[in-house]
Amino acid sequence: MTEEKHLEVESVEQILNIFGNFDSNIKIIESHYNVQIVHRGTTLKITGEEENAVKAQRCLAGLISMTANNEAITEQNVRYAISLVEDDMEDKLYSLEKDIVCITAKGRPIKSKTLGQKKYIDAITNNTITFGIGPAGTGKTYLAVAMAVTSLKHKEVSRIVITRPAVEAGENLGFLPGDLQSKVDPYLRPLHDALYDMLGVEAYQRYVERGIIEVAPLAYMRGRTLDDSYIILDEAQNTTPEQMKMFLTRIGFGSRAIITGDITQVDLPFGKKSGLKEVVRILKNIDDIEFCTLTEKDVVRHPLVQAIVKAYERDDKRKAERENDKHSKQSR
Repeated sequence: MTEEKHLEVESVEQILNIFGNFDSNIKIIESHYNVQIVHRGTTLKITGEEENAVKAQRCLAGLISMTANNEAITEQNVRYAISLVEDDMEDKLYSLEKDIVCITAKGRPIKSKTLGQKKYIDAITNNTITFGIGPAGTGKTYLAVAMAVTSLKHKEVSRIVITRPAVEAGENLGFLPGDLQSKVDPYLRPLHDALYDMLGVEAYQRYVERGIIEVAPLAYMRGRTLDDSYIILDEAQNTTPEQMKMFLTRIGFGSRAIITGDITQVDLPFGKKSGLKEVVRILKNIDDIEFCTLTEKDVVRHPLVQAIVKAYERDDKRKAERENDKHSKQSR
């Protein structure tokens, strides 16, 4: 049965923000819920099957709450609002836009875009060591760098140390041209890019020259104690248990550490255990250490990335079920 729902918005500007360029945002909602949405002045009218019209109304209400913070509504916001409606959590959208992590060199505010990201930022704020575990595109590394830069600017730490293991993902490190630093630079490029975005190229280079920022392979961390530092270990799924222990024991007084990784993308040689998988089991009940798990719902890249992550998760689940069935038959 066709229903008609209404929503009042404070201003025409909010309406335009929600509709997006060429009504692109509203078309996503109409297509997903099979409804029609029009506005007359500051009134939104939603027409469609009752259940769908109610869900579209709730989705729009969540987006309206975001506009109260003068936030520009994007396609990502709309798709995330739709996913929250399914979990009856669209009322949480307002909380995402209040806390700015930092401002980039170009003046763009960096904020949490999902509830998972907000939980991740809160965990970093409240703990000495935080593990951010989740698939590609969830902002694990970018938000970690943003938090480190903010802490440095507020003089809470005196330097930033960012590292990752130089593990080959199908490529051969030995055949890359140049010396060791040239060979490992491609592995560190995503970290350099994030710092360029936060600080600008010139400011970043000054910090590096003065030793305030260091971006280096994990092997360079051995034998050091890092006091008064913000330390980030990226791609931690490619550490061995021994490397993970070595990294965690580098942390000195006045320091914070963030360890990020995706346990579904381990590039270690066959038979080698991932230090990230092991550390979850070993350290899960220690105070001042928090494990924050991000999911495909926290992916903030192109919608196809979320679909790809889901497809791989389904495939991994099927493989695990087949293995369990195989072991069950062998044990009989």
